[in-house]
Amino acid sequence: MSGSIKDTYDNQGFVVLGGLIPPERFEELKAACDRVISRTRNGEWAHRRTVGKQFPPYGDDDSDSWGVQHVMHPDLGESAFAKWYCSDALVEVVTQLLACDAGDLQMELFNLLINPISHSFALRWHRDDVSEKATEQEEQQALAIWHHGVQWNTALYEDRCLYIVPGSHKQPRTPEQRSLSSSQVPPENPLDMPGAIQLTLHPGETVFYNSNILHCATYDSKTPRATLHSCMGDSRGGSTRARNILQHGLEWMTGTSFYDTLDARGKAMLSRLLDLHKSSGGHVGYSLDG
Repeated sequence: MSGSIKDTYDNQGFVVLGGLIPPERFEELKAACDRVISRTRNGEWAHRRTVGKQFPPYGDDDSDSWGVQHVMHPDLGESAFAKWYCSDALVEVVTQLLACDAGDLQMELFNLLINPISHSFALRWHRDDVSEKATEQEEQQALAIWHHGVQWNTALYEDRCLYIVPGSHKQPRTPEQRSLSSSQVPPENPLDMPGAIQLTLHPGETVFYNSNILHCATYDSKTPRATLHSCMGDSRGGSTRARNILQHGLEWMTGTSFYDTLDARGKAMLSRLLDLHKSSGGHVGYSLDG
């Protein structure tokens, strides 16, 4: 990967890349997504993102879903997800974006973003681990330490859901941006946010982004969506990512049934996550409300 791509990621808070899913693996992942989406929608898989809830805990108040949680879970039996998460191509990009070695990588989340079937809606503007109520100084302090992990969306269908404000991972919100991102109300038009752009991902493309960039998303019930939604951390960051990651409920990852499904690289990455889990001392709370 050229230095310019690393520079782009650091400067604007995101970078879009293609070619990280080999052609023979693309159809395998798509088929696995079809199966887990079906199991989620028919009520067989309870770990889901529930319409009406933007952040964990997601609850079960609505039968419609906008995401599938924990797709590497051994009870799903879909080995394609862990194989891709631990693949050479993906790990190479992550290590370069985080400026770390493969031996520093920490396994984190692998979920799936899907279209709801009966509700079109939007998620509000947010940063993943900074409260919308944070003062300018609190926001600046939080942004300054958020460089020990990277999040990504990989589209299996064309995806026009994500809106971001380039460069906002490095600076607090302006007064106008703050006025449009300080409540639980989703935007009527995301492009009303100063500096916002809409990203379009073509099948097989990935956007890597700093999850504390100012971002939101729209969900169209009429447009098929299956977007791999994952993150990976640099264990040298210590506990900085504990709340944002562990709030999703990762106790299932502590057992041997999951460990045994992983290759050597995956097992090493998992061991670093389990160290974080152990050192956190229990429930770490939730990053955001809503």
